Amino acid sequence: MIPPVNATTELYLADLGRVSDRMLRAERQLSTGRRVNTVSDDPTVITSLLQTRAALQSTQQIDTNLGRVKTEVDAAEQGLQSAVTIMERVQVLGSQGVTATQTADSRQALATEVGSLLRQLSGIASTNVEGRYLFSGDSDQVQPYNIDITQANAIGVYAGTAATREVQHPNGSRFSVARTAQDIFDAADPTQNVFHSVDDLRTALQNNDTAGVNTALANVLSAGKYLNGQLAFYGTAQNNVAAASDYGSKLVLQLQAEQSTFQDADMTSAIVEFQQAQTQQQAALMIQSKMPRTSLFDFLG
Repeated sequence: MIPPVNATTELYLADLGRVSDRMLRAERQLSTGRRVNTVSDDPTVITSLLQTRAALQSTQQIDTNLGRVKTEVDAAEQGLQSAVTIMERVQVLGSQGVTATQTADSRQALATEVGSLLRQLSGIASTNVEGRYLFSGDSDQVQPYNIDITQANAIGVYAGTAATREVQHPNGSRFSVARTAQDIFDAADPTQNVFHSVDDLRTALQNNDTAGVNTALANVLSAGKYLNGQLAFYGTAQNNVAAASDYGSKLVLQLQAEQSTFQDADMTSAIVEFQQAQTQQQAALMIQSKMPRTSLFDFLG
């Protein structure tokens, strides 16, 4: 029977194993660039590292979302800029329509242009970005309005829903970035209703109704001011998105630096550690190779 390994040999093997572990750990650091590759590399930082990683991933996702929102908000703001310009043209046409020199035929021509501008406003209300209607609220797959000036009731019913969507800021807060076509173009107050004020002006011009043109023009003027307020909302939304994106970019850099302190390897230290462990391993193996050997015959003798 061969006797068990003695205590000296056990100690030697244990020490050799520890040296090998140091070499493997240093080798992993050199190959991955990370000091912490497994929980056993440094259990004391794992919780903090995982929390930082989660925060970084969340912030990066929010930053991606903000990029999409920026595209939408920019498109909405540009659309309303165009709508404001259209309303200014409608005001000019209405002012021309109330002058005494206008005839029924000339007012009919003005009405035709106003109708064309109303259709353009309808198109802006149906602005679509990446398959989403920007002004349809939470029902962004539905076109908000169908306007047909050939019908007695040219302005259709709003087909969307309320806009309850909010965007998350990297600091954890949330802010609104959207209003509906109903809020913007079809307010309950007739002095703020863009669609109906323009359509009323078109109808009055078409009917050669000077008094009706005067009344409609007053509403067009006030609705134009209201529309400017809606444009200002989207200007604020643009500023909020830009500020959130800037905050998020800085937070990403901060979290990346924090993550680096937890997991990145000190390459110089890793090289020194690997070389020292390798030297110790080679020395231990060399010493062991020079130890006297006990053969089976020694036990039999």
